[in-house]
Amino acid sequence: MERAGRVLGKLKLTKQGVSDEELAQSAWPVAVGKKIALRTHALGLVRNRLVIEVEDAVWQRQLWTLREQILQRMEQVLGRKIVEEIEFRVAVPRMKPARAEVLTASTDEADMIRDPIFRTAYKAARKRANA
Repeated sequence: MERAGRVLGKLKLTKQGVSDEELAQSAWPVAVGKKIALRTHALGLVRNRLVIEVEDAVWQRQLWTLREQILQRMEQVLGRKIVEEIEFRVAVPRMKPARAEVLTASTDEADMIRDPIFRTAYKAARKRANA
């Protein structure tokens, strides 16, 4: 039995079929395995370069050293050489969910600052200036 990805990779599909980019993105988790796939995300294929988003610079360095092996595995999974290069990009940190704050009537001017980070920074700066 041959993998479906390899069979699809060998086919010369028309515009209505699956694109090389879609094939490369779907082959990424199979080529690298579950552990690496949990920490990475295939963003897209630019010409022949697969752009991969990684959690941090440590993952970026570690995967960079494995890139040749990953490229060989991608070719095995796809059945043809779609991806010739891999670019690892560090993901932009996303904000974690925060609880909504209940606003109460206050005479402190700092409480009128909506952004909680700026409000906290303002109060700390004001405290240091008055000390």
